[in-house]
Amino acid sequence: MPQTPPLPPAILLMGPTASGKTACALALARSLPVEIISVDSALVYRGMDIGTAKPTAEERAACPHHLIDILSPEYAYSAARFCMDARRLMGEITARGRIPLLVGGTMLYYKALREGLSDLPEADPALRREIEDAAARDGWPALHAELARLDPDAAARLEPKDAQRIQRALEIVRLTGQPLAASYGRRESAVDTHRLIPLALTPSDRAVLHARIERRFDAMLLAGFVDEVETLRRHYRLDASLPSMRCVGYRQALEYLEGHCSLATFRDKGIFATRQLAKRQITWQRNFRENWGDLVEMDCLHPELERQVLDAVLAQLPVA
Repeated sequence: MPQTPPLPPAILLMGPTASGKTACALALARSLPVEIISVDSALVYRGMDIGTAKPTAEERAACPHHLIDILSPEYAYSAARFCMDARRLMGEITARGRIPLLVGGTMLYYKALREGLSDLPEADPALRREIEDAAARDGWPALHAELARLDPDAAARLEPKDAQRIQRALEIVRLTGQPLAASYGRRESAVDTHRLIPLALTPSDRAVLHARIERRFDAMLLAGFVDEVETLRRHYRLDASLPSMRCVGYRQALEYLEGHCSLATFRDKGIFATRQLAKRQITWQRNFRENWGDLVEMDCLHPELERQVLDAVLAQLPVA
């Protein structure tokens, strides 16, 4: 029988915020024929440049980038759409004789791409408005209490003021009449079109990563982050409920611009939220390490990180 040809490679380069993913990706681009696919739920939005640490024009000119600046911040982008877009791009990049390099920190997107998506019901606009109206009237803790009556296990995993997750959980439970775990347990299998090479950048010292986060946030402020958000407010109909404005830093900037806190408080809350994001990203990577036997982890604080990443990739690519 004829042998099945090997799947073409695709590199996954993940890591928490401020771990050096962009620099490592560009280092790979200097040595390998790659095209970068952004795995970032914030970089898809136009006009959100400073607060997302979006690659600069020079960095994007050095290597083709995809899934950046594709959407107005008034709209939502989902893991399902990411998987559709990413798989299409991976096929196109491979057809050009190049290697897809997926880079970013939205860990749910990696999980969906590799493991498939849960079979969840589509959003119901009427029900969503009903839930939002109830939250405006009674507050999100009251909606959390309702979720606790319908699905105690789901409510126990959510904070009473976590509006986005409470809303979606209530929506799914009301639509299906089943606990959330039942819906997430039904999963559409991912289609293997590429041999994935997963790499994870993880800090050996979180205090050093936290210091990096603080320095970068201060640099964003100096670069005009507040002005960027003010410009977005003038050009688009934005509010705190939109996915774009729930991104770390932007939510806190809105609070400041709406007069709910001082500039110093905005800075402190923005840095804290970014550190919490990094903590969640590292937890995701720990779960990947437990479930993906081929995940290669590297210390993102190592002085020779870019060389280590290149060596790790070359070790898994076919010999030319």
